[in-house]
Amino acid sequence: MKTVIIFDHPYTATASENVPHHRAFLAALARQVTQQLVAQHQEVDLIDLHADHFDPVMSAAELGRWRQGQPVNDQVADYQQRLLAADQIIFMFPVWWEVMPAMTKGFLDKVYAKGQLYAAPSMQTKLVKHPQIRLITTMSTPNWAYRWVFGAPLIKALRRGTFYKTRLWHVRWQNFAQVEKKSLAERQQLLSNFKLK
Repeated sequence: MKTVIIFDHPYTATASENVPHHRAFLAALARQVTQQLVAQHQEVDLIDLHADHFDPVMSAAELGRWRQGQPVNDQVADYQQRLLAADQIIFMFPVWWEVMPAMTKGFLDKVYAKGQLYAAPSMQTKLVKHPQIRLITTMSTPNWAYRWVFGAPLIKALRRGTFYKTRLWHVRWQNFAQVEKKSLAERQQLLSNFKLK
């Protein structure tokens, strides 16, 4: 089994330790996920978007290549090949303004591209292994408010609007709400209890 993790946080996946002003619970989760997968003898391939200096903005020249079914640049071509080899894809990011940050959105726009990873006009995925998709997120909005007040826009955009649309049916979401309000001991407990569903 090969798992590709797409990690999106400005502090990068290196921010897993409790270092003031350079710590992210999401990075600690990424470390925990990686340890679990390695213990299961899975190969883990980390795409750390900020560490890679990925540019989420689609330029006019890149859009021209995208429309012709070509990778928009060499970095994107590399990401696409890595996704094609995946049995499982895990997106990890904080939820900002109720949706994904720009890096994750830009990754989907540029990398999960027609002619490369899905066929146009059928919208059928070209990910031949039909990998399981996992979303692991953190957010400051309470879970109940996210679902019942805001209508869970992230799930509508990703599960329905992206993955189901391209016939990727196995999508799971694990969310950690209001982690910033928890004590260090409570966060450590969450990490020690965390298991991929």
